[in-house]
Amino acid sequence: MDAQYPAHWEADVVLADGGTAHVRPIRPADADRLLSFYSRLSDESIYFRFFGPRPKLSDKEVAWFTNVDYTNRVALIATIGTEMVAVIRYDRVSATEGEVAFLVEDAHQGRGVASVLLEHLAATAHENGIETFIADVLPANMKMMGVLRQAGYTAQSRFADGVVRMTLDLAPTETSAEVTAAREHRAEARSIERLLTPGSVAVIGASREPGGVGQTVLRNLLAADFTGPVYPVHREVRAVAGVRAYPSVGAIDGEVDLAVVAVPAESVLDVVKECAEKGVHGLVVVSSGFGETGAGGRARQDELASIARSYGLRVVGPNCLGIANTDPATRLNATLAATLPGRGRVGFFSQSGALGTALLQRVAQRGMGISSFVSAGNRADVSGNDLLQYWEEDEASEVILLYLESLGNPRKFTRLARRIARRKPIVAVKSGGTPVGHSARALRLPDSAISSLFAQAGLIRVDDLIQLFDVGQLLAHQPLPAGPRVGLVTNSDAMGLLAVHASADAGLEPRPPVNLGASAGPSEFGTALADVLAADEVDAAVVIYMPPIPGDTAGVAAELLKVSRDTGKPVLATFEGHLGMHPDLRVGRTPARGSIPSYAAPEEAVRALAHVVRYSAWLAHPAGTPPELPDLNPEAAHTLVTHHLDLPPAQTRGPEVGAGGSAAVGAEAAEGFASGGLPGREAGAGPVEIDATELLACYGITVWPAPIVRSPDEAAEAAELLGWPVVVKVTGAEAARRAGTVRLGLGGPDTVRAAYTELAGQYGDGVELAVQRMVPQPAVPTVVGVAEDPAFGPVVSFGLGDVTARLLEDEGFRLAPLTAEDAAGLIRSVRAAPLLFGEYGYPPVAVEALEDLLVRVGRLAHDLPEVARLDLDQVLVGESEVIVLGARAVLKTPPGPRQDGGPRRLT
Repeated sequence: MDAQYPAHWEADVVLADGGTAHVRPIRPADADRLLSFYSRLSDESIYFRFFGPRPKLSDKEVAWFTNVDYTNRVALIATIGTEMVAVIRYDRVSATEGEVAFLVEDAHQGRGVASVLLEHLAATAHENGIETFIADVLPANMKMMGVLRQAGYTAQSRFADGVVRMTLDLAPTETSAEVTAAREHRAEARSIERLLTPGSVAVIGASREPGGVGQTVLRNLLAADFTGPVYPVHREVRAVAGVRAYPSVGAIDGEVDLAVVAVPAESVLDVVKECAEKGVHGLVVVSSGFGETGAGGRARQDELASIARSYGLRVVGPNCLGIANTDPATRLNATLAATLPGRGRVGFFSQSGALGTALLQRVAQRGMGISSFVSAGNRADVSGNDLLQYWEEDEASEVILLYLESLGNPRKFTRLARRIARRKPIVAVKSGGTPVGHSARALRLPDSAISSLFAQAGLIRVDDLIQLFDVGQLLAHQPLPAGPRVGLVTNSDAMGLLAVHASADAGLEPRPPVNLGASAGPSEFGTALADVLAADEVDAAVVIYMPPIPGDTAGVAAELLKVSRDTGKPVLATFEGHLGMHPDLRVGRTPARGSIPSYAAPEEAVRALAHVVRYSAWLAHPAGTPPELPDLNPEAAHTLVTHHLDLPPAQTRGPEVGAGGSAAVGAEAAEGFASGGLPGREAGAGPVEIDATELLACYGITVWPAPIVRSPDEAAEAAELLGWPVVVKVTGAEAARRAGTVRLGLGGPDTVRAAYTELAGQYGDGVELAVQRMVPQPAVPTVVGVAEDPAFGPVVSFGLGDVTARLLEDEGFRLAPLTAEDAAGLIRSVRAAPLLFGEYGYPPVAVEALEDLLVRVGRLAHDLPEVARLDLDQVLVGESEVIVLGARAVLKTPPGPRQDGGPRRLT
């Protein structure tokens, strides 16, 4: 019987060339697979691995290599299809050292297999207490030394006895994290590039039936004038749409890069295997009958993704509209949509297949154009995260539009968006709920929290599809505004007033409109717009041209284009009520930079502008990094958590110290290793509720003492020890949310006894009362919390503590860990924030101290995935300090790694 290993040690991975492989621990049953792998190795590869010739492996060696204990001896293999193509292993040689070696089949060398295997082996080693890898390498084995040196870990080498001994410190560093992220980015971008730039396409299931799915895709490919060969595949007919057909993919005499699959769902898996044998790089499965049909279809969908990945293929779909690329060098329309927009600068991702056709029609009607389009359907494999990686590097895509129905890996999505949005704007519609069939993880956060997290990442979230395109066309054709001040030029007083009110409602700062009158022509509009754009107090301009009788439309448009050129300020228009890129306002046949977008009404124009203004403001602030916090003791915090969860200390993960003595980087990598599956406590067991005073002290946060008292006399004694004046209050999270549970300003023993008696009588037997020193200065009550979301990971929340704010759910959210900028933005994101800054008669309070508290709480949440929930309630913010009156935490053994934690994997 095989020894057991944690399930998260298995992973599908993307290789450097965009193909995929499966990584898993070796098993005794792999003996024949190992022998077959060994038989395909060159003499040189064998020599470099064993330092001498070894034509074959003995039975004893095969047994030794395939039987490991997954603790002191671990071996991981990479498989493609049913074949093993690489192996890596470590053998523990001391308590904290492991000797590492790897071997990659010659045909797969240079694909990045060894690098990704090293990442995964280092993760398993870290989980088993291995801190250092050592490797003896022949001087001529430059490939192995390159893999070890380029991993990003701290590496040392010395030459002795004819070999180079390399030592790798596995403590994660900023460099190793950057190397991992860069490799992930290049690999995933390359995998999408192979899908969108195929040299040839096969349409499997292309029948002669008019209106059939396969024939529709085939005709759209031909109509778009795809630049490579197109191969219809049908088992019975000789030709489809006048193009020679083949009975199977394998019968095609040329290479096939992309296959569009339009066969019944029950036949798709067989087609996948045929495509793998042919060497196809990617699949677009437009067939339905998968996850959207229920449990049986979902199982078939999961098997589709698993088989395709195991053979090195990426899959778009199933149940999708298809993919398109308007690049003249490709001209790919492998979709069911006959109407495809022209060439543009917008990359467009849609999860909905059925909605995709309508979306493409709307884009075409607006004259926007796209660079490429992907409809993911049920999103069994390729997701929006993959497309973000591709569009980040695609020079033809300047703006990214996303229609999202679900989030497969939200933590990774926000990480990517935060990086990419610094270079290219991302606009998203996130619909509510998750459609049946989508590969998505449950979200516990309210929709308002998702909006907050998107804003933290710089992503522009809009309410509907109309706004998606409104904002997209502005970003694609006009520069970003420097601020919220809007100049208005109009020939209608009523329309100008509408624009003023709409601007103010959207958070912009409108200037008084310049009303030119109904008879204004090109020269009047040109002069007025030039004056408005030249004003220092104007950051953007909206032009309203709605003549009551036909005027010189072309002349006005030409003047607007001439005046707005090279000003560096965006110009929008409501031009004769036209929606999209008005023909007269375009620069070039295909709208180029400088074209002026038109909106049906001024309200729509200013709403789009407001979204872009907020994005521009986000860009103006530095990204920042979590600050150094020297007075932390995360090791003590882990010990405390271990004690409360009753886990064996040896199995508890602690942060590793990375570069600069900070534990932040080490904890980042460590979060991928959960205690699930380890002895001592069942994975996911709990929860355990604790007073969080000691835990917060490990992160430099002091909770004011509030001893529990059980009689009026105990209450008076506690008050004497704490110092007067005091409060008597009902304890517990629920009490903090109710009025009348606290008695304030108690200045003597008799008043304390009376308060105790009153509250005990009001709330009855079983109530717990506490005594706490009274805050000596006016303060604003706030609430700080942490929740470990199963998809997003640790999320920090903040809001004011009064009843009104709680009822209105006036709360902000940010992903942990927090930068100083994140903490400042979180405080200012709540509607009641002005109360902290001296408005409405309140004195300004110690906001900087509050920001420091939020950063510390975020660091705790990041370091300790066992903290399922943490509530600091209340936190009083005074004029000079922040006082935490109470804190409770819920601890729970995490069931597995956090999303986007640990080594690279397809999720």
